[in-house]
Amino acid sequence: MTGKNAAKNGAVRKDAVASIIEDWARERPELDTSPLEVLARLHRTFLRYNTRLTSAIDQHGLAVAGFDVLTALRRAGAPYRLTAGQLADSGLVSSAGVTLRIDRLEKDGLIVRERDADDRRVVYSRLTDAGLAKVDEVFAEHLDNERRMLAGMSPAECRQLARLLSKLERSIEESAEGPGEG
Repeated sequence: MTGKNAAKNGAVRKDAVASIIEDWARERPELDTSPLEVLARLHRTFLRYNTRLTSAIDQHGLAVAGFDVLTALRRAGAPYRLTAGQLADSGLVSSAGVTLRIDRLEKDGLIVRERDADDRRVVYSRLTDAGLAKVDEVFAEHLDNERRMLAGMSPAECRQLARLLSKLERSIEESAEGPGEG
């Protein structure tokens, strides 16, 4: 029975993670592979999501890292400017390579660098009019893309998953004090 026919007949299609878990159960039955139920699926889901995200952003001549900078500047509100340090602290942009991202976006005319009027040592990156238009267009399409990816879930399932993922993130952060960390 194919996956589509199995779904039509009420059968549950076995996914790749279920097969991996079965393999480990056969090869190492003494191991508790239950973490794979969540984390392997999360990893596989992220890889698929990342592929779709990258493809959509690439169509606009942007890299995901550059898009993250543009959205951080846009979220900052008018006048849409932040320092490199503020960009690094914004949550989605890592400190490594912020300058390279800013250089590329400046070269593309999407941001400009401006010195602070009171302290010339402080340099801001600010969206240009073209950058503002670009981020507004691409972000709207990004949300549409994400809606399509979530279309197989109900709004209640999405809210439940969001709560659970938030809890999972906290759990992972708290586990950093365990073996192999610090």
